[in-house]
Amino acid sequence: MELKATSLGKHLAQHPYNRVRLLTAGVEVKGDRHEYLIPFNQLIAINCKRGLVWGELEFVLPDDKVVRLHGTEWSETQHFYHHLNELWQNWSTEMSEVAAQVLQQQYAEITRRVQQEKWFKRSDIQALQQNVRAAFSALPLPLARLDEFENCRELWFHCKAWLEQGDTRRHQRNTAFTNHMLEKYADFFQHIESSPLNPSQARAVVNGEDSLLVLAGAGSGKTSVLVARAGWLLQRGEASEEQILLLAFGRKAAQEMDQRIAERLNTDAISARTFHSLALHIIQQGSKKVPQVSALESDTSARHQLLIESWQQQCREKKAQAKGWREWLRDELQWEVPEGEYWKDERLAKRLASRLDRWLGLMRMHGGSQAEMIAAAPEEIRDLFAKRVKLMAPLLKSWKTALKAEEAVDFSGLIYQAINVLEKGRFISPWKHILVDEFQDISPQRAALLAALRKQNSHTSLYAVGDDWQAIYRFSGAEMSLTTAFAHHFGDADQCALVTTYRFNDRIGEIANLFVQQNPHQLAKPLNSLSKGDKKSVTLLADDQLEALLDKMSGYVNPQQRILVLARYHHLRPAILEKAATRWPKLAIDFMTIHASKGQQADYVVVLGLQQGKDGFPAVARESVMEEALLPQPEDYPDAEERRLLYVAMTRARHRVWLLFNKQEPSSFVDILKHLGVPAANRP
Repeated sequence: MELKATSLGKHLAQHPYNRVRLLTAGVEVKGDRHEYLIPFNQLIAINCKRGLVWGELEFVLPDDKVVRLHGTEWSETQHFYHHLNELWQNWSTEMSEVAAQVLQQQYAEITRRVQQEKWFKRSDIQALQQNVRAAFSALPLPLARLDEFENCRELWFHCKAWLEQGDTRRHQRNTAFTNHMLEKYADFFQHIESSPLNPSQARAVVNGEDSLLVLAGAGSGKTSVLVARAGWLLQRGEASEEQILLLAFGRKAAQEMDQRIAERLNTDAISARTFHSLALHIIQQGSKKVPQVSALESDTSARHQLLIESWQQQCREKKAQAKGWREWLRDELQWEVPEGEYWKDERLAKRLASRLDRWLGLMRMHGGSQAEMIAAAPEEIRDLFAKRVKLMAPLLKSWKTALKAEEAVDFSGLIYQAINVLEKGRFISPWKHILVDEFQDISPQRAALLAALRKQNSHTSLYAVGDDWQAIYRFSGAEMSLTTAFAHHFGDADQCALVTTYRFNDRIGEIANLFVQQNPHQLAKPLNSLSKGDKKSVTLLADDQLEALLDKMSGYVNPQQRILVLARYHHLRPAILEKAATRWPKLAIDFMTIHASKGQQADYVVVLGLQQGKDGFPAVARESVMEEALLPQPEDYPDAEERRLLYVAMTRARHRVWLLFNKQEPSSFVDILKHLGVPAANRP
């Protein structure tokens, strides 16, 4: 059957199409130069219109595309339209039965997936949506027509919702699942730790995303959550003991975690590792030659002595080296450098040792050749950095010589070797779940080791617990963006927070939280306290009142309560503490740097050194070019890491914090704290 435009209609319409022919399941619209074949499975609607004299047929296609035929005789147009429409509707009814079967199968599959008693991951929703799209592409009807058919309408809307509202529906489904798990396994959450897990802890344990960052503020029980997560995997049969890898950032932390695991899970088959012990294990399993870790790595004094002796030798034997080092120390670091053979000065050498150790560590952590290191430096400091690398080169050579003499490797070399073993497929990872503590302290090198492990087994999940508010180790290579941009580095990820602190009272929490969150780059998270504090829980106190403060504390602090005295640097230890054992024999006083206090807690905390200038807090010393080139770029916010350092110091305390400041040269933090409502006292 065919419909043609009249001669006059064709002439007046001046349209590319002037005739249409009915096919088995479609129409062919043609003109003198153009033709368009429209199968019924691409047809959205057919419209018949009447002009002043002639008729018009309109074929509506997906994406609002329209094909029109003008200039046909009106009665013939009507006749053709009714016949075509009847044929099209009959075909559509028949095809709707086929579509309904496909949609019903897809609906059943969605229901099956959603009703499984397990966490619905992002990868699960992606797989579900991929199946839905595949089902839609297999339908014999255009998607835009499915709501016309009663047998398809409800199924179509349900399936389409999982495409359009996938994240919302996943969240709703996981919330319901979590609530069900918390009810079903209430006894587990009551007894997995020495005290019952709170709701935010329990929800963090249940979350089974492939990549998850648990933001855990100070004193919020992050170790409890890691132990409970391992227990949950075993309880639910999602992993065997051998498939769980726990990672900590220090040997002591790993040992403490092992103890918790043994006590709470009654097993010694799960053992926490440091990144270095993990690297060593991978190399041992994947290589015939088992490396030995250099004794220098665990002997700081021997390491410093090696570097200083090498430095002194270079300065003594090469005038260019002596001149270069003098300029570096004097002009860049602004140190006072003696005239003549300055490298013999013991005080200068002792001060420089830790710097040399740090710079060497950063160069080793960077890896690659010196040329690659220089090429990667920011352009504005590249030339100066090249000079610094040239001065450090002999020390780096001495270090490598010492390692060779020991037939050993250092920590950086160990991790690079492990990554190499993984990339060559010489080690098959047994771990399905990697649980990492203190994630904010992770460096790019350690992150690369995790990435290599997960690349080998794409089904390995990463469960990280950390706190960007406590990121204070940038100087040793930790990169906070690995935490704040977790999903960017470790794939689509969920994020949750532990919102209750069991350590400090609400006044300490309020001041510490407000202070650190003034930096907009810090991840926002609530942190609520269980205990009440008063306005004096955080107090600014003149720094000449330390002795009077300890005198007063000796009257009410009992021997079982701990007092932490914290300072920015070791050498700021107050001389008065030398007589503390006899002056206040009943007070348990410990002094340490704020960095060393990480992970510690005490009933009372005294923070020293809120002053400007030399040894100030915040520190005002300019970074060396070595740090500028080899460390992650600092955040674009004044004293960002120093703020986090003070946050760490304040949140070590359970009951009270005193912040000792210099009256003549107060720290810039003093005014900020006053504006946050911290009272200043002249006497304790």
